[in-house]
Amino acid sequence: MSQKDPCQKQACAIQKCLQANNYVESKCETVLQEMRKCCARYPKGRSICCSGFEKEEREREKFKATSEGIPPSPQ
Repeated sequence: MSQKDPCQKQACAIQKCLQANNYVESKCETVLQEMRKCCARYPKGRSICCSGFEKEEREREKFKATSEGIPPSPQ
């Protein structure tokens, strides 16, 4: 039996908010931030719901590094 995804509640809240607000992300920033907080609490790969947020974080880190003149790390 597989364990329940620890961030599933937040992922469902995002979907509910987006549907209620015609998919305007800016109106759901609070629930998106809660999802980011949840994903930050768990190791990479622990929550399938966090896969998109983990990718977003990697992109943010890559952008930050290149804007500071640091070459991106090889992947």
